Amino acid sequence: MATVPLHWTWARFDDLGVHALHEALVLRCRVFVVEQACAYQEVDEADTRAWHLLGRAAPGGPLLATLRVVDPDGKGAGPSIGRVVIAPQARGGGTGQALMREGLARCQTAWPGQDIRISAQAHLQRFYGALGFVAVSQAYVEDGIPHVDMLWRWPGAGR
Repeated sequence: MATVPLHWTWARFDDLGVHALHEALVLRCRVFVVEQACAYQEVDEADTRAWHLLGRAAPGGPLLATLRVVDPDGKGAGPSIGRVVIAPQARGGGTGQALMREGLARCQTAWPGQDIRISAQAHLQRFYGALGFVAVSQAYVEDGIPHVDMLWRWPGAGR
């Protein structure tokens, strides 16, 4: 599938609107719970303290991609990107990279200098690595799926 430029919308949880929230949760459950056959608490309290990014091929069109950025915890841990999901019909054409680049750009603007965290499914480690994330943990199983903790660090951070 060729890359289609997406129209991005950022919103805090309270500003999403019920229809956009519903679309995001349906897509997340469709992929994470049904497609991946993983019964877990997909919708959680972190949704309420996060920015949500929605990607559509055209304004008002079907939701093709979404992620959330959970605010820094105030105790030294930077923002966390999670619930990264691409609709099946939009995979394979660079949509995932575009989605993550948009998420990284938001984090870099909103929280300059802070590391960006992600708990990545282990099989996607190379994908996230190509975006500048580095593994900072061994693989572990979360909800029946191998994951690895990864960080995106500011260039020249000297750690």
